[in-house]
Amino acid sequence: MSKPVKAMVTAELRRRYEGMNSACVVDLTGLDVQEQEALRRVVRAKRGRIEVVKNAMAKRAFADTGLEPIGRTLEGPCALVTSSESLIEVAKALVASAKDFAELTLKQAIFDGDPTLVTVEELSKMRGKVELLGEVAMLITSPGRAIAGCLSSPQAKIAGCLKTMVDKAA
Repeated sequence: MSKPVKAMVTAELRRRYEGMNSACVVDLTGLDVQEQEALRRVVRAKRGRIEVVKNAMAKRAFADTGLEPIGRTLEGPCALVTSSESLIEVAKALVASAKDFAELTLKQAIFDGDPTLVTVEELSKMRGKVELLGEVAMLITSPGRAIAGCLSSPQAKIAGCLKTMVDKAA
């Protein structure tokens, strides 16, 4: 490939992954076309995308971006898995698919631009955005429920006492 073509491909990769700071790296070597398409369908169902990348160009494209740490680890045949929504859900789907496709190799992942890389298996064990939002909502409403319980408890005791007095008087 000539230098101008390499520069154009690198610029396209930089444009395509601009603003992304989460990705997984997998190795599709050994999967036939039907298996690769089945895996792509599973990933697409989770709003993800698999793209085979040329390592040297990806390393250059990811320089000075949120994906730079994962770019440094690209060795051998690699496919980059990204998601427009939750990469954790995609990682869970990849781990489940690895059981179906023995040749699928799960490599490294970067999550939210954290320079510390994790394995795809570790990423799949993390809680997703929906789970975390549910937990935050529970923590926010918990003090309110406790206050409501404190306020309603004395009223219930007084009502019970009044009912008992009315029953005795009748």
